[in-house]
Amino acid sequence: MSNAWERKRARRALVQAVYQWQLAGADTAVIEQEFLAGKSLQRADSEYFSEALRAVTKRCEELDALFSDALDRDFAALDQVERAILRLGAWELSQRLDVPYRVVINEWVELAKTFGAEESHKYINSILDGLAEQLRAVEKNADGRV
Repeated sequence: MSNAWERKRARRALVQAVYQWQLAGADTAVIEQEFLAGKSLQRADSEYFSEALRAVTKRCEELDALFSDALDRDFAALDQVERAILRLGAWELSQRLDVPYRVVINEWVELAKTFGAEESHKYINSILDGLAEQLRAVEKNADGRV
């Protein structure tokens, strides 16, 4: 069982790995091995990293469809960092129900502050919050924040 810091480190590496995949189009297995062999996954949840990287790169069109309607611009106009974070957030909201939606949104918003453009974290927050309403309505209702 990983702790929150190990998962946080994995998410940070995921932004970089998915970004690299989007730009270079390199084989996912090659990118995964580079990260597993490097320092960015030291003391990180490497299983979570591998699961997410494989899922997001394999199912990116399905994940893109989850949030595309909420975009205020054409998908192609999204910044590459925003695109990576939205794909990862959509995956985590839709597939990892063991992670509370508030944690998912907070983690990806924080990474948008680190890697994204100046105001992109607000955009990421808005899109992921809307997606959480769609995918995690029961959880949000139970939380009293609808």
